[in-house]
Amino acid sequence: MPSDQPDGTKGQIPTNLRLLLILEQIAKEGAPVSPRALSAALDLPKPTIHRLLATAEEEGFLQRDLDGRSFGPGARLRVLSANTLSSQRVRTERLIVLKKLAEDVGETCNLAAPGRYGMVYLDRVETHWPLRIQLPVGTRVPFHCTASGKMYLSSMRQDKLRRLLQSMPLEQKTPSSIVDPDHLLEDIAKIRERGYSTDNQEFMEGMAAIAAPICDTQGRLLTTLSIHAPIQRHDLDDLIGFIEILRAGAHRLEELLA
Repeated sequence: MPSDQPDGTKGQIPTNLRLLLILEQIAKEGAPVSPRALSAALDLPKPTIHRLLATAEEEGFLQRDLDGRSFGPGARLRVLSANTLSSQRVRTERLIVLKKLAEDVGETCNLAAPGRYGMVYLDRVETHWPLRIQLPVGTRVPFHCTASGKMYLSSMRQDKLRRLLQSMPLEQKTPSSIVDPDHLLEDIAKIRERGYSTDNQEFMEGMAAIAAPICDTQGRLLTTLSIHAPIQRHDLDDLIGFIEILRAGAHRLEELLA
């Protein structure tokens, strides 16, 4: 019989802990993981790994990568992560940070996380101005034409990014949307270099936005912090002037996760 405590010996991890450790390992890697790599990392038999991966995939906690063999977080695991981040204590603290940022810049601030098909708004604090752009919590926006989405794309490995842009629909939301994959790659390269992203009326005509990354202790992007505004009040150059305030807010949010 298996012991109650894992001791590093193959098969000795308690049955009710194995799937949790697989999910933890995949989340820790920050990239799709193969069954072989999971077997080596957790010292579990390959048949056990395959059986548990199949269960997690069927229930929506994991999904296969483009190679058909590796696994990454599925929709239910991403929702679980978002709900965990939205726990009352953490959410109260991060809303304090968002409120301070919104007061400093006088515009709406958003916290967004990558989903399967776009960025999902987790939290926001609205501007006090009557003229505002309504994008409520839970709204999903595209990767390729939003500041938060392009910030996420810039965190991806170049080879994976190229594959994604070749397969992802790049919808022309406005005349300013970048829908050519090569041109989008050039824009994303500039984002990596400067450390923040922009949306110059690419998602919605009359709206500009900037975004900064919120990373874990290993430097991997978790979520994004962004500011958006009608160009009647702030064009893109105006918003870029707030970049250091935005970065300071992102750093305070990173401290909440440490």
